[in-house]
Amino acid sequence: MAIYYAACTLGLEDVLAEDLRRLGAGNIEKRKGACQFESEPPVAYAACLWARAAIRVQEELVRGRAEDKDDLYHLAGTVDWSQSITAKQTLAIDGSVKNSFANDTRYPVLVVKDAICDQFRSRTGIRPDVARERPHLPIKLVLQGGEAILYRELGGEPLHKRGYRLIQHKSPLNEATAAGLLQLTDWDRRAPLCDPMCGSATFLIEAAWLATDRAPGLGRSFAFEHWRDTDQAAWQQIYDDAEARAARGQDRLPVLRGNDRHPGALGIAEKALAGAGLTGKIELTRGDARDFTPPPDLGVVVTNPPYGERLEQDVERLEESWRHLGNFLHERCRGATAYVLSGDPDLPRFLGLRASNRFPVRNGPIDCRWLRYEVGTG
Repeated sequence: MAIYYAACTLGLEDVLAEDLRRLGAGNIEKRKGACQFESEPPVAYAACLWARAAIRVQEELVRGRAEDKDDLYHLAGTVDWSQSITAKQTLAIDGSVKNSFANDTRYPVLVVKDAICDQFRSRTGIRPDVARERPHLPIKLVLQGGEAILYRELGGEPLHKRGYRLIQHKSPLNEATAAGLLQLTDWDRRAPLCDPMCGSATFLIEAAWLATDRAPGLGRSFAFEHWRDTDQAAWQQIYDDAEARAARGQDRLPVLRGNDRHPGALGIAEKALAGAGLTGKIELTRGDARDFTPPPDLGVVVTNPPYGERLEQDVERLEESWRHLGNFLHERCRGATAYVLSGDPDLPRFLGLRASNRFPVRNGPIDCRWLRYEVGTG
């Protein structure tokens, strides 16, 4: 049994905790933008594959006193690093420092690197190299006060990088954040869903994967696959099961439809749909939101309209965009439930609706609200 730390966007801790609980994690403790949990390694592998709102999953290797460099060097040396990698593989260390003996991260990171390399050199005569890109063993050092914690990062690349978005839209919504926001809605995953301002189609792709029971980590690699102590048989079984579930879920894709007025965004969206294996399965149209035709029997609307800080737009144009969205909701979505992400407290009034719920959430550096509207009743 090991201790793990899974990070997420601020505001999505409950979603992440529920995903971890379903996967079999124990002693889940919600933190600010994270959940700590205990489990056997295969549960952590599954979390990398299945926890839709997770940005990273880290395993705690050691924690202890680190009041100076000698303490830190000794602490790093208590870990048997040969259980993770060989001397011919690569590593990288990322650091976080607060109120410690070091003024910044560079020096303590160097101390930990020296401790690891010295351990390998003393045992094998050679040492692993440091790799900036895709190291076999990504390590996280947290140095706070007189204590240090060393983690190893299971994912390598952040888990929100699903692999389908190779081109960035000007104002992308993080994939893990989009998935987490969808899980905060009351969408039953069978009813039609639309996004009238879809941008690069992140909501639509994550909705499709939710509905078809496709694990968000399918098709990408993880750092733990290269570790010597990974239970490869257990991991293969977890991955095979995820592939089988995705295959069975293909017939459960509901009607999903998106729209945007920017042709460049729609071009990026088409490429993202292709990368996600959804070409021809989600309809995209171009035009103003007010003119967009949603699918029949619409269940839920989800959207991330512009709100100033996210895009450089003048106030009048922003207000117009929100009015158009409000017109669309009033005229074409009666009886549906709408969820709108807003990073500006004033713009939602142009919708002409009263929110029935507000979920605080962070989109990048912006404090936002995920606003719920019961269209036709507010």
